[in-house]
Amino acid sequence: MKKLTYKILALLLLAGLFSCEPKMGEPVAQISLQRIDQMPDLPQPLKIIDWKKKALQYDSLVYNFNPKESYGPLIWLDSSRRNIDQVTYGLYTVIGDVRQGPKKNKGEFHEALASYNSLISAGLMGIDKTNQHGFNFVKMDQNYFNSTTKWNIVMNNTNPEVAMAGGGYGRDWWYDVYPNVLYYGVAALFPKVENTVIIQRKIADQFCKADSVLNGNYDYSYFDYAQMKGMTNTIPLQQDVAGGHAWVLYSAFYKFGDKRYLDHAKSATEALLSQKESRFYEMLLPFGTYTAARLNAEQGTNYDVTKMLNWIFDGCQSKSGRYGWGVIAEKWGDYDVSGLQGSITDGGGYAFFMNSVAMSWPLVPMVKYQPQYAKTIGKYMLNVVNAARLFYPDQVDNAHQFLPELKDLTHGIIGYEGIRKVDDYNKPELKGISPVSTGDGPKWTAGQPKTSMFSLYSTSIVGVFGAIVNKTDVDGILALNCNATDFYAENKYPEYLYYNPYKKDTTVTCLSGINVDLYDIVSKKYLAKGGNGKVSLKLPAGEAALVVILPSGTKLTSEGSKIKTGNVVISYK
Repeated sequence: MKKLTYKILALLLLAGLFSCEPKMGEPVAQISLQRIDQMPDLPQPLKIIDWKKKALQYDSLVYNFNPKESYGPLIWLDSSRRNIDQVTYGLYTVIGDVRQGPKKNKGEFHEALASYNSLISAGLMGIDKTNQHGFNFVKMDQNYFNSTTKWNIVMNNTNPEVAMAGGGYGRDWWYDVYPNVLYYGVAALFPKVENTVIIQRKIADQFCKADSVLNGNYDYSYFDYAQMKGMTNTIPLQQDVAGGHAWVLYSAFYKFGDKRYLDHAKSATEALLSQKESRFYEMLLPFGTYTAARLNAEQGTNYDVTKMLNWIFDGCQSKSGRYGWGVIAEKWGDYDVSGLQGSITDGGGYAFFMNSVAMSWPLVPMVKYQPQYAKTIGKYMLNVVNAARLFYPDQVDNAHQFLPELKDLTHGIIGYEGIRKVDDYNKPELKGISPVSTGDGPKWTAGQPKTSMFSLYSTSIVGVFGAIVNKTDVDGILALNCNATDFYAENKYPEYLYYNPYKKDTTVTCLSGINVDLYDIVSKKYLAKGGNGKVSLKLPAGEAALVVILPSGTKLTSEGSKIKTGNVVISYK
């Protein structure tokens, strides 16, 4: 009888029907989104450019005080010593911006969005911006922390009054909150710079106070952080800035452990979800969505992430909000442009470079915490990464861009701000052409040169794609780095999202390191064990894998809703 039992056990082991490894649960059922379902599985024409190279070239060109280019340097020093007693610097918003420069508006009109995005891009590429060309650009950029205005948060300008007088913008809430998201990103990449932690604390404290005053009601055009008072003006109400508050506060909670920050991260998330419809505009709703997903995983909340994702991709349909702002899911002319973000109604559609790239910052790491969205985010990312190349003059034929005669000035490094479905009203020879790479530059100030179509402000975020996007040996299958922009998180083990757009099982090569196990969070299976260097991964047709790279022999345990190795969580069921 014992011999028979041993034989049966041996057969079971050989057949893979019995394992000494603990059962980790069932595969994760994937949740689809209607808007992403409308996007092509494999966009055409397909071309994935080298985003890392673009990011490195951008830093080299823009942070050069002595370039050989005809338009001169794109950076200048600002000696006004606003907010902090130190020299800072400015980057032009667009090439040839007549509102800006060392001799215009006291040299004070420059934008944090251009500078901070560029610091994040460079930091993600491994460039040390604390010691470059004899400057600590990270320290210099602290002047955007507005102490003079008494707002005590990071703002888009060191002197908002000069910016508005110089042809900038009126008070616009996302412009006041998003720079603080960017500052926290910069601080994560360059944490040891003097005053960094002090500023992070002050921002978090201001956001706590603001969220307390707002008490769930974010129905304002902007918020005066000096008076702690919600304000309205001609700009539509921007309830989705609650997502920016939530992301910063949860990041602050991770860094400092102060429960106030956690409580207000939840409060801001709940204010965001209390909306009856999408109030999406620009950038902050995706950060709120990531925060909701992470709170669900780590804090046991039950926020409706699917609703928030649909709000992003379907867009704002409210006339009192930024009507028509969402994610494009169309073919324009001969080009698939699905995944680009901007207006889905303006002239048939108007997508923007910065927004299209920056959305990947929160949405790619989000799948670590809610892997049921792995397939849909993988498909979205393939589309947006493919389409976003069309912002670059060197990636568009002359017929489909506004300034083909000047495109060589950019060396393919600085892109157009936007892509329009049609641009009949700006240039007669573009009538009937779709799409058109273009921008808003000439509209801002009379007399601006044509080169203002080429936008530093928009291109500066390119390093986010550079850090996240990796090509594989199969066209159309990307290895998306889920840790690259997950700034305030554990991130002990590398984690990559793969999406197979083909209608057949496809094998790709994973560059995984030496002596590693590859565990797929979606299927709850090992895809390889003891791999060395290049490991082949077989991806099912039309499906996604969320692969964690573990040291070979790592033991996994199931604990409630989590899969762990030691005290480190690698999967939330």
